[in-house]
Amino acid sequence: MLKCLVASIWISLSLFNTTGISANKNSGSAVVIDIQPFEGVDEQDVDYLVKELLKVYPNIHVNKAVKLPAFAWYAPRKRFKADSLLKFLSSVTKPGHVIIGLTSKDISTTKNNHPDWGVMGLGLCPGNSCVASSFRLSTKERRMQLFKVAIHELGHTQGLPHCAVKSCYMRDAEGRNPTNEEKEFCSSCKKFLIKKGWNFR
Repeated sequence: MLKCLVASIWISLSLFNTTGISANKNSGSAVVIDIQPFEGVDEQDVDYLVKELLKVYPNIHVNKAVKLPAFAWYAPRKRFKADSLLKFLSSVTKPGHVIIGLTSKDISTTKNNHPDWGVMGLGLCPGNSCVASSFRLSTKERRMQLFKVAIHELGHTQGLPHCAVKSCYMRDAEGRNPTNEEKEFCSSCKKFLIKKGWNFR
């Protein structure tokens, strides 16, 4: 599987104190999207993400927050390796589920000749896991930008590659944060996701 880089119902703020909350508009959806917060993530960021995802996908489940796995820590740069986080997330994902990890910590991966390339997110393409970080996002527009990074990575898990349309959520970040330029999935990406059970008005 290729690793692809980047960049309704309101869930209560008790998310992190539960064993898991489901928000389902359509229980017939084939795949469940699990949101896995790591400790330190703002609860309201999770609420916002759930609210926005439910506008386009009917079956969301929020897991209780967990600690970042120690084996993912990269001491030389004092950040976490996204590749290792994907391995952890994949190991706890149930059949028929796709999981997205959320963290406020800096994350990185290996890209071309760069052994430690800082990223906003990373996802298997296709696959069952992805991760999004708020560390590199604008403080003022963090929640909106985190949603765009998250939906980009979830698109990768469904099999979507990077898109050439600059206003599409699936555009390549190309080493920067272009989320404010992204408006929605382009028509081609929408058609692809509709076949996967996504709903667009």
